[in-house]
Amino acid sequence: MRARSAGPLAPLLMAALLAGCASDAPTDRGQVRAAPAHQSELAQSELNRAATLAMRDNLHSLMLLADKLYRRNPGQWRAGGHASRELALQRLQQALDLREPWPALLGRRDIAAMALAMAPEFTGDRVAAFILASADMLITAHGGKTSFYLLDHLDAQRIYNAARNIETAAWILAQRRDARGHALLLADEIAADGTRNLSFEREFGKIIGRLDLLAELSDERMRRAAINWVQGVLGAGLLQFLPVK
Repeated sequence: MRARSAGPLAPLLMAALLAGCASDAPTDRGQVRAAPAHQSELAQSELNRAATLAMRDNLHSLMLLADKLYRRNPGQWRAGGHASRELALQRLQQALDLREPWPALLGRRDIAAMALAMAPEFTGDRVAAFILASADMLITAHGGKTSFYLLDHLDAQRIYNAARNIETAAWILAQRRDARGHALLLADEIAADGTRNLSFEREFGKIIGRLDLLAELSDERMRRAAINWVQGVLGAGLLQFLPVK
């Protein structure tokens, strides 16, 4: 007899399983952003799902950084030929979603594009170049994908390296100057009265934290698989049925 698929009932079944997880914790400072249940999740392990959500949030963080950088450096979206910051962000989001080549990066990808975007001699919209280069580096480190399923492999070391690249990018953003001694891009600042604006640092920190955790989870999965195999071999003799007559 052929088994019947859950079909359109799968999201409803998943929602029912989650119904008992409601919390009475305070929500005055926001709530957990939960993605709607989808049938594709049936082809995802817990690690696959964690990687997919982490990638979603990291790309969202990069777009938040783009908005912050455009606000502090309005000359950048003008250098890109846009009539407003909003239009520049829309174009940037489109290029990120479609992974379109960015002309100002001269065909470079990954860390080569990041290096060019933060070079003092770079001309054009540095914000767009920096954000798109960073996004391309993250996606490359995840095997060129933004969603992950059972047959996908995540390389823990590559993800770990991506976290260190973001650390380097944040340091360059804070420290590097052009020939006139001006910051390449204005970001975090400490005002004359001691007021500190560290919103950029916090957003970079979120990206780094997600990457480091995902790298550890990916490495742990491989180690646990090996340990479980050894335990199965060693315990095989203990799991045999004994004769009773």
